[in-house]
Amino acid sequence: MTITALAKNAAPVGQADRRLRRRGDGAVDDRPKDDKAMLRAAADLTRQLNSPIPAIYWADMIGSAVIGYGALALTIATPVLALALVAGVVAILALYRAGLFIHEITHLKAGSLPGFKLAWNALVGVPLFVPSLMYEGIHNMHHAKIRYGTVEDPEYLPLALMKPWTLPVFVLAALLAPVALIVRFAILAPLSMLIPPLRRLVVARFSGLQINPLFRRKSPEGEFARQWAWMEGAASLWGIALLAMVATGIIPLRSFLIFLAVASGVMLLNQVRTLVAHLWENDGDPMSVTEQYLDTVNVPPPGIWAELWAPVGLRYHALHHLLPGIPYHALPVAHRRLRIEMGDDSAYHSANYRGLFPLVGRLAVSSWRGSTPHS
Repeated sequence: MTITALAKNAAPVGQADRRLRRRGDGAVDDRPKDDKAMLRAAADLTRQLNSPIPAIYWADMIGSAVIGYGALALTIATPVLALALVAGVVAILALYRAGLFIHEITHLKAGSLPGFKLAWNALVGVPLFVPSLMYEGIHNMHHAKIRYGTVEDPEYLPLALMKPWTLPVFVLAALLAPVALIVRFAILAPLSMLIPPLRRLVVARFSGLQINPLFRRKSPEGEFARQWAWMEGAASLWGIALLAMVATGIIPLRSFLIFLAVASGVMLLNQVRTLVAHLWENDGDPMSVTEQYLDTVNVPPPGIWAELWAPVGLRYHALHHLLPGIPYHALPVAHRRLRIEMGDDSAYHSANYRGLFPLVGRLAVSSWRGSTPHS
């Protein structure tokens, strides 16, 4: 089952319970206007928080990668099943955290953290077959005011308006992502250099961490094209070498399968986070900044579990959409300032949720209602 098939099962416009779009009597309300006080306060209260602190970025990324790879090595090496399972969980959580710095890389201003992008790709992106080319040039479209939630948004699907069975399929499809990525870099990339039509297909359809099946990526240009070339080349060489070492027995098949299992766990966890990163209630129309904020999710403290499944600032995803330039380590400070500053009637508080399971339940209910014809 492909994401394209999921999209075709979206509920027809008018059948969903639109929190922002329709009144109970069926009449269409005017679009909600932006909460200008919230937007102004968000800008004013965070002016001093826009600079990344290099020591935090480097220590967090490298530390997460070292712990992740160490736990992966222990998972492979130990004959004790219980220890292997615990080490596997640690590897998934640590490599997941390390991998999510791809999101920060897309938002960092040029020159703000010299060498960080190269180091992340060398330590995490290329070894796990997710070089930053898969996100750069894609994620910024998701933040474009006129694109968010529309057919031009590569990272949006109206999941709340789709059939209920699409939700588990959407999540479980991530388990196959590591195999698909190895095929993309080790096989399709070198072949596409010899077959121009295949190259166009690989660039347009298989070169972005996107969920919108209608999105087609354009070929890179300028400096980014040169960066793309070395990132794709490195991932391709690593993929070919990995498959060759497995085929010749240099890397035991068992070790390779454990690597794939851990990588699948990382992708599955990321897909679960993606599932609740938004409310997914938009049917394709352009949205105001406040509407975009209200369709996005914060899971702030006091809960601690969100720091495991939505690390590197992603527990403040709605706030990030308001202030995409703020580094992840400053988002907790920005949230505290806005929570104190904004009154109870502010839209700011409406995007704050308690945890993962209430969000999954809300989405499941929305999907069920959205797929059920109203009498």
